[in-house]
Amino acid sequence: MKKAFVKSYGCQMNAYDAARMADVLGAEGYAATDAVEEADVVILNTCHIREKAADKVYSELGRLRVLKGERAEAGHDTKIVVAGCVAQAEGAEILARSSTVDVVVGPQNYHRLPDLLARSRTKRVVDTEFPVEDKFDHLPARRTHGVTAFLTVQEGCDKFCAFCVVPYTRGAEVSRSVEAILAEAGKLVAGGVREITLIGQNVNAYHGLSRDGANATLPALMRELERLPGLLRLRYTTSHPNDMGDDLIAAHGAIPALMPYLHLPVQSGSDRVLKAMNRKHTGDAYRRLIERVRLVRPDIALSSDFIVGFPGETDAEFEDTMRLVRDIGFASAFSFKYSSRPGTPAAESADAVPEAVKSERLAALQGLLDDQRHAFNAAAVGTVVEVLVEKAGRHPGQVAGKTPHLLPVQFDAPAATIGTLVPVRIVRAGSNSLFGEAATDAAAAA
Repeated sequence: MKKAFVKSYGCQMNAYDAARMADVLGAEGYAATDAVEEADVVILNTCHIREKAADKVYSELGRLRVLKGERAEAGHDTKIVVAGCVAQAEGAEILARSSTVDVVVGPQNYHRLPDLLARSRTKRVVDTEFPVEDKFDHLPARRTHGVTAFLTVQEGCDKFCAFCVVPYTRGAEVSRSVEAILAEAGKLVAGGVREITLIGQNVNAYHGLSRDGANATLPALMRELERLPGLLRLRYTTSHPNDMGDDLIAAHGAIPALMPYLHLPVQSGSDRVLKAMNRKHTGDAYRRLIERVRLVRPDIALSSDFIVGFPGETDAEFEDTMRLVRDIGFASAFSFKYSSRPGTPAAESADAVPEAVKSERLAALQGLLDDQRHAFNAAAVGTVVEVLVEKAGRHPGQVAGKTPHLLPVQFDAPAATIGTLVPVRIVRAGSNSLFGEAATDAAAAA
C-alpha cells in the first residue's frame, strides 16, 4: 500500500486542510504514516502569516531533498508536495528555489491532488488558481479520529488588515451552506466526535445559505448544530471584533452547547496603531465589546492575538497594549513580533521598529499574559468542572480531556470514560495542565 505523510504548519484551518488532504489521498489508496522516511507522498501544508513560518518550509525542503535522493537510490519515487498559503503566495518561487518539489498546490485546490500527482510524473506542477468549483463538493467523506474535530464553515477574509496575507492567499470571504455543514457534522458525530470547533479565517462573518434560501448567521448555524444527537459541545474560532454582533453575544448565554470560551484578536491597544493596521476598531471599542460579552457570560475565558513592534509603534503605544491587557484580563493569548509579509500594505513602511526593541516588548507582554494565564488556571483549583474526556493520559490508568474553558485536565479514570463528560474536582494547577480527581470518586472517599 502506498503511504502519505502530511505535516501542517500554522492555524486550525491548516490542521483541518491537512486532515482533508489525507482523506483525499486515502480515497486513492494511500495509508497515512507518521514516518516521513517511508512515505511515497510527502505534503508540507504551509503557513504564510509570519516570515519564520515560511523559512521553516524551505529548511524542511532541504532535508527532504536528501531523503528523496536516498529513496530514489532504493528504487522509490517519492513525490514532494508544498500546499497551503506559502504555496499560494510563492508558487513559482518554490519551484525555482527547490528542485525537490514536484507539486505546488494552493489551499483552494487540494481536492485535485490525485490529478496533480498523476501529472507530476512527467513535469512539475503548480495549481494556485482560485477555482470556480467549490472544493468541498469534491472532497471524500471524512475519516474521523477522536472525540473533538475542527469543521470549516467559512474561508477567506475581506478585512484587509495591513499586516495580513490571508485575503491574498485564501481569497474573499466565502461561507459553506448550512446543509453541507450539518451533513459533515452529522457524520463526525456518528463517528464518535462529541465536540466540534467551527473554524474560519473570520468565522463570525459566517453567512451561509440556509435551507429556506436565506443567509444564516453563525448563531443560527450553531442552533441547528446543537440539535444533533450526541454532540455535546460547540466552539468557534477565529473572530474579528467588528463582526461580533448582538446575536452572537447573546448566543453565549442562550446556547447551552456553546462553551464559555472566546478567542477574539485585538492585536494592539493603541488607537493609532490599530488605525495603521486597518483594524477599524479602537481599544475602547474592544473593551466595551468584552464588557457586553461578560454581562451575558460572566465566566467566559478570553483569548486574543497581539502583535508588538508594528511599524512606527512607540513606547507609549506599546504601553497602551499593556494597559488593555491589564484592564481586560485574558485566560490565554498568542503574541508575536511584527513580521513583514511581501505584498501587504505594512510591508511598504520604512518606519521599522528595531528588532531588539521588538524582542524586549514581546518579553514584557508575554510575561504579563503568562501571569494572567497562571492566575486563571489557579482559580480552577478546588472547583468541580465537567471534563470532556478525549484520550488516555500520560500514565497508566489516567485519562485527559478539557474543561469548558479549554483547559487541559488529567485525572485517573477508566478508558471507558473517553468520549463522555465527567465531573472532576481540580486539585492542582501545573504550568500547562490541570490535575484532578473524578468528583464522584472523591465524594465516595469522603
